[in-house]
Amino acid sequence: MKENARLEPLEPWQAEEFAAHLDRAREHIRPWVGASFVADGLEGARATLRRYADSQAADGGRIFGIRLDGVLVGGVLFVDVDAARGTCEVGCWLEPSAVGHGLVTPACAALLDWAFTTRGLHRAEWRCRADNTRSSAVAQRLGMVREGVLREHWPYEGKRYDKEIWAILARDWPARTA
Repeated sequence: MKENARLEPLEPWQAEEFAAHLDRAREHIRPWVGASFVADGLEGARATLRRYADSQAADGGRIFGIRLDGVLVGGVLFVDVDAARGTCEVGCWLEPSAVGHGLVTPACAALLDWAFTTRGLHRAEWRCRADNTRSSAVAQRLGMVREGVLREHWPYEGKRYDKEIWAILARDWPARTA
């Protein structure tokens, strides 16, 4: 990551900061993330962070913030971790001021490195709306392969959008980082 950027866990005690960040990010990310993620207000932010804290405690999903010059500007997450199957899904988001600063790909690479080399998972997935070209570009930069499209799978504002599925296997990760 950039010298002035940090990746760190987000926890329920940071709900006030997370709520302020979501206020800056909400309309920018709303078309691309699940409705439950773009929670409104302090209690909604706290519930989102608590959901991920509970999931992490159960060896599931977890959430990390990206800070640029000390300010929370986005994040990356394990949407889900299924240790029994050896799989996970990785995702990301940024507020508008952080787009184009080269933050997401190295942050996601750190998560994938942990998933494959530390946690010993076998497969990581990336799912995004097919018209989200920035998200698809991150998957490509991470060395993922586009495996398919779920047609009209993503409902948003009365319309249905296709959803792409990208993935990388643990055996492909060392080759990607070499």
